Amino acid sequence: MPELFVAGQWRSAAAGGTRDVVNPFDAQVFAVVDEAAAEDAEAAVLAARTAFDDGPWARTPVAERAALLDRVADLLQRDREEIARTETLDTGKTLAESRIDVDDVTAVFRYYAREGVVEVDRTVDVGRPEVHSRVVHHPVGVCTLIAPWNYPLLQISWKVAPALVAGNTVVLKPSEVTPLTTVHLVKLLEEAGAPPGVVNLVLGAGGAVGPALTSHPAVDLVSFTGGLATGRSIAKVAADTVKRVTVELGGKNPNIVFADVDLDVAVDTVLTGVFLHSGQVCSAGTRLIVEESIADDLVAGVVERARRIRFGNGLEEGVESGPLVSAQHREKVEGYVALGLEEGARLLTGGRRPDAPDLQRGFFLEPTVFDGCDRSMRIVQEETFGPILTVERFRTEEEAVFLGNDTTYGLAGAVQTLDVDRGERVAAALRHGTVWINDFGPYVPEAEWGGQRMSGNGRELGPAGLAEYRETKHVWRTTRPAAPGWFQG
Repeated sequence: MPELFVAGQWRSAAAGGTRDVVNPFDAQVFAVVDEAAAEDAEAAVLAARTAFDDGPWARTPVAERAALLDRVADLLQRDREEIARTETLDTGKTLAESRIDVDDVTAVFRYYAREGVVEVDRTVDVGRPEVHSRVVHHPVGVCTLIAPWNYPLLQISWKVAPALVAGNTVVLKPSEVTPLTTVHLVKLLEEAGAPPGVVNLVLGAGGAVGPALTSHPAVDLVSFTGGLATGRSIAKVAADTVKRVTVELGGKNPNIVFADVDLDVAVDTVLTGVFLHSGQVCSAGTRLIVEESIADDLVAGVVERARRIRFGNGLEEGVESGPLVSAQHREKVEGYVALGLEEGARLLTGGRRPDAPDLQRGFFLEPTVFDGCDRSMRIVQEETFGPILTVERFRTEEEAVFLGNDTTYGLAGAVQTLDVDRGERVAAALRHGTVWINDFGPYVPEAEWGGQRMSGNGRELGPAGLAEYRETKHVWRTTRPAAPGWFQG
């Protein structure tokens, strides 16, 4: 079956291009998908434009649009096991993680089905009885939605659910590395009753299809999650037609640990925060900033636990961590390991490919811990996007906050302390879009997600995540028209 979806029809790439999809566990090709070119991307954009301008979706009552999201949520749960298995084959993550992802995606659709019908229009009292003044909201128009490879289904859901319930039409572009669950999602949207042209799907490399999706004058909004360089490029291109742009561009996220914590709990929190999904998480706690008096004990505990993480095929029971997503990405992460050694950091564990015979074909890299790090090092400042933890030490609360903010990013951070007042002070002082106190990583659809500084702009999830896909209009009606009488001639 063809994998491009344009104007309500599944179709092959116009130029006949295809791409292999590789399982990161064993480097085997397990699927072949259509590979779009610029002409396919333009066709999808124009289909979305026609559906928005001439179709019924933007004028469909919001309750009906919300009902479609609820139907999609039901279908996601119906296909939960199939989708989770595909996500594991595509990304390498464990099946347990993939099942959680499907449940989280379901929750996102359920949330926006509820939030979408909440009344946000309002009247404005202008102090004149003959004037009716109101603020109303309309869909933005055609939205290009671009998702990354690490959480392909989850990240696209954060975009498509609010965009659709707001009345927009969309063009979805998943990463060419991990496209399969997005294809499945589009099939469910079609099954749920999305009208032709409302949802369109383009597969392919960003360099080939990205310009048509981000610079085309028929596109009104671009939402992108991915790397900093690409995000900058999109913002520059979109500026030519003054499109609305939201970008989430990753982070270098501090996990600040004070000496009053329960050591075992802190070790487990640090371990999960950095090594889940082999560190391929934009909000991973890759910077451990620990109070000096407990640093040796905490780091020793993290190193000991990191060495016991069970690698393997994500489809098998008992596996705790899978491979990196591709050979190319593993080489990039290994480059940061080499850089850390060159910069003088002390490698305590990891930094190499595992020896186990059954892991040799996959893109595995052992969990890596560097001690003796400081703020001048690139491994401390740059997003490594892999299983690398750097350790810095502090003596005072002020120093901890300074280090936590000493980054060009601002996506997420955490503080671990049993002192309630201190936890709140540090959380308030950290310049990051999400801050956890005595935890690391959880999120809910009801709360906004997004970064500060070079982690991006705009928000996903929560009411603000819906507002990104709405235009605000002020309507002023005078009920007793009269000549203004400004000019007397």
